[in-house]
Amino acid sequence: MVNFCSDNATGAAPEILRALEMANAGNAMPYGNDDLTRDLQAKFSELFETEVAVFPVMTGTAANVLALSVMAPPYGVIYCHENAHINVDECGGAEFYTGGAKLHALPGPHGKFSPAILKDAITGFGVPHHAQPAAVSLTQTSESGTVYCLDEIAAVAEAARGHGLNLHMDGARFANAVVSLDCSPAEATWKAGVDALSFGATKNGALGAEAVVFFKRDLAENFKYRRMRGGHLVSKMRFLSAQLHAYLEDGLWLRHARHANAMAARLADGLAALDGVSILHPVQANEIFARLPRAMIQRFLDRDFQFYRWGDEAGGEIRLVTAFNTPPGDVDTLLDAARA
Repeated sequence: MVNFCSDNATGAAPEILRALEMANAGNAMPYGNDDLTRDLQAKFSELFETEVAVFPVMTGTAANVLALSVMAPPYGVIYCHENAHINVDECGGAEFYTGGAKLHALPGPHGKFSPAILKDAITGFGVPHHAQPAAVSLTQTSESGTVYCLDEIAAVAEAARGHGLNLHMDGARFANAVVSLDCSPAEATWKAGVDALSFGATKNGALGAEAVVFFKRDLAENFKYRRMRGGHLVSKMRFLSAQLHAYLEDGLWLRHARHANAMAARLADGLAALDGVSILHPVQANEIFARLPRAMIQRFLDRDFQFYRWGDEAGGEIRLVTAFNTPPGDVDTLLDAARA
């Protein structure tokens, strides 16, 4: 059975498991008072070339909604793409943890909104009848598998700053974006104007570990209370921190993402060469959205390939996601079935 449903369908990388085994030796102080967790501040500061505040959490949803909870008051507005994870897939988590902030969904092709769309949407300052603009969240990579280039991030950040708004980045697949952009983590975030990042690891080889990284460190002043109240101050925090250390060690996170992106490009190129196949969005990371003939989809189902139907199932749209450990043979097997 070949699974292209998602990069969170995979197991954990051997390096991550070894790090967990090492962290399991002996005792360590709980609730983040262990050496591994304390050392993350230096590790992430070195990675991003600036002093940051970093907080491990267990899920990407927690990273997103807890980060936004310090950016938007209950009467605030958070601007995001209409397909953003916080808008579609997090069960009202952002609204709950902010105490009622309003999500304003922005349109835009290929999973991205433009600075112009954002500027037009930011209204109502000082009017007590209106929710007040507070924050902007962009997804990198987007929910359509596309990547905001550095100039696009900077332009969105400029539009946000022009109205005094903080900029959050949902980086569940941040590694895939950095590889795609061929830039440094710093260039992809704070140097382009990002104030806080949900740094993903689970989709790229971790067993289950994410982090909230604050570049605008005054936002982190009360975050420790938000994290505790939200149930993500893990008692045995060393096991989250060990995963993050191993993830960053010797560029493992970038090697994983580079492989996943390469497998997606290989798969997309093969599908695009076939009659009746349409690739719906530019393939810039490790997700492929395609419209296929129904007979081809049925062949995949008959062969026990696993993937998600997308949009209107009658329209023949599917999503295929490659991962850090996707074998080239699995890609070729699916392409052989498609050609048949």
